[in-house]
Amino acid sequence: MAEECTHDCSSCTANCSSRENAIPKEPVNQYSNVKHVIAVMSGKGGVGKSMVTASLAVATAKLGYKVGILDADITGPSIPKSFGIHERAIGVDEGIVPAVTRTGVKIMSLNLLTEHETDPVVWRGPVIAGVVKQFWTDVYWGDIDYLFVDMPPGTGDVPLTVFQSLPVDGILVVTSPQDLVSMIVAKAVNMATLMNVPILGLIENYSYFECPDCGMRHRIFGESHIAEVAVENHLPVLAQLPIDPAIAAAVDAGMVENIEPNGLADTASIVTSMLK
Repeated sequence: MAEECTHDCSSCTANCSSRENAIPKEPVNQYSNVKHVIAVMSGKGGVGKSMVTASLAVATAKLGYKVGILDADITGPSIPKSFGIHERAIGVDEGIVPAVTRTGVKIMSLNLLTEHETDPVVWRGPVIAGVVKQFWTDVYWGDIDYLFVDMPPGTGDVPLTVFQSLPVDGILVVTSPQDLVSMIVAKAVNMATLMNVPILGLIENYSYFECPDCGMRHRIFGESHIAEVAVENHLPVLAQLPIDPAIAAAVDAGMVENIEPNGLADTASIVTSMLK
């Protein structure tokens, strides 16, 4: 028997008719104008979601759009390091000022607020969720065409907070070629359905390794199942990205803006055209 509704939707995922009226979206910073919000999520860690977020943001900026990244992976923020950003954020009358990368991407991450980058975040879920909301309401984003939200893995507190509090236009799901991708995508699809947020498509990372000598492609993580999963869930496959040691080295060196993973430029064009 279902539990009686308490009318407190903050920790509930039930798809009831009162949800839209019960949880109004949080207002963006009053001095900012964000046109589109895109959540980048994965069902598990270790699939390169943050790299995809960073590279996709750079590719979108190169198309001439004003782009930002809200790093919602509070306990494992990696976006600033990918761009080689180490300074702390400052506050002005309009709000917290995000860092700006060489290509003009605006970034807000907890690593810009802690005294040391290696300081652990030992917070409970509600506190983390509150910080994510503040990154939306208190950060002086200015004019942004596309704000990418780098989500933590899974379907827990932070994704729930993002989908309930931010006006998310669509979700990009990052996966790897392993067998469990079907289950992972199904979880993301089910959560998106509950929260009434469309999934724009799938991005498969680590799809293959291309030998630099002979050009042959090797499926390090096994044969891809992304096409079947996409058909099952009626979703497009937006990109299949290779394993590239040069990309990993660039990200570690804070030079993500110097790389262009195969397929992400086209993906940026497709995603932006979906949301115009």
